[in-house]
Amino acid sequence: MIDIKVPPVGESIKEVTLVKWLKKEGEWVERDELLCELESEKATFELNAEQAGTLNIVAQEGATLNIGDLACKIDEKATKPATTAAPKKAPQEATPVKVEDKKQKASAVPQSTDQVKATPVAKSIMANKHLPATEVKGTGTHGRILKHDVLEALANPGKKAGSEAFSRIDRREKMSNLRKTVSRRLVEAKNSTAMLTTFNEVDMTRIMEIRAKNKDAFKEAHGVNLGFMSFFTKACCIALQEWQAVNAYIDGDEIIYHDYCDISIAVSAPKGLVVPVIRNAESLSMAEIESKIVELAKKARENKLSMDEMTGGTFTITNGGVFGSLMSTPIINIPQSAILGMHKIQERPMVVNGKIEARPMMYLALSYDHRIIDGRESVSFLVRVKDLLENPELLLFGKDPVMALLEI
Repeated sequence: MIDIKVPPVGESIKEVTLVKWLKKEGEWVERDELLCELESEKATFELNAEQAGTLNIVAQEGATLNIGDLACKIDEKATKPATTAAPKKAPQEATPVKVEDKKQKASAVPQSTDQVKATPVAKSIMANKHLPATEVKGTGTHGRILKHDVLEALANPGKKAGSEAFSRIDRREKMSNLRKTVSRRLVEAKNSTAMLTTFNEVDMTRIMEIRAKNKDAFKEAHGVNLGFMSFFTKACCIALQEWQAVNAYIDGDEIIYHDYCDISIAVSAPKGLVVPVIRNAESLSMAEIESKIVELAKKARENKLSMDEMTGGTFTITNGGVFGSLMSTPIINIPQSAILGMHKIQERPMVVNGKIEARPMMYLALSYDHRIIDGRESVSFLVRVKDLLENPELLLFGKDPVMALLEI
């Protein structure tokens, strides 16, 4: 028997959670084949078979394991089961099927549990009981179906889970390592920094005009959509290089300044908030930034972000506007010293050249550590970002093209 133990995944990580077995007890596995999914406080990773053989599961799904704990064993001396080819059937004459019959059969097929956001236990129960996912109301994060939801649907056939009047059901659910880490870091940020927030608003008229005019040509040329985040990332990179304290952090009695901009983008993933990093964003084009955002967001949704992709950012941008937030005070992503919060674009009456006009406005919020960033620097940084966004041509040189031409 070969022992398969939980490998080290980072200097600060001491325990992981076994999320899901990808192979069954006693099943034959090949060398390097994926066995299970493990979740640390920062990322999800997979355990591979070190040799071919039959699988002997030791740790169960949902268990918390320390680094070095035994997850399973593989009997490498076991005989590989022979695979028998399915007998060939004599060709039969096809029976004509009416279009109406096909539609009825398609509608009668329950939604596959593989396509449903649900815990492994919930999927297993639904599959065993032949319960369509459409009859279960998920109460987990982003509508994820939990074990309790399936049991409630089975106990109340024909009724939507959680729809009983005056229900007083309580559920106790173990916090994931990721959620525990987020909780700890948020409290640490509040307790260890002198956090303050300054606000401003930006007129999004010019950016929206540019997007509307060029989005089709941009996608055709680069294969990616033109979003708001690339404009904000570009603007922040220029402002960060001008106000370097906003891009720095405190390390003991020293301040670490960065000549580069590694921008962390807050992404809401199925298991919680993650902040993947765009490296050297100041050197990337708009298309490269958009492509990187799409790549990191996809990995976040699939829980496939690596440790390197989630650590080492120098400044964070978070967009609460996608959820409808009009204004908020984001919490610093330590050890960074500042975070920019984007919000919902909403038309508001603004005075333009002495006349009242409806303009698409967005509130911006900059939370910063007052120990390292003074009020002048924080306000000037946010005003610079506002100026760059309201005059997008400045994003090319960091200054007015005419001024650059005249060298003044």
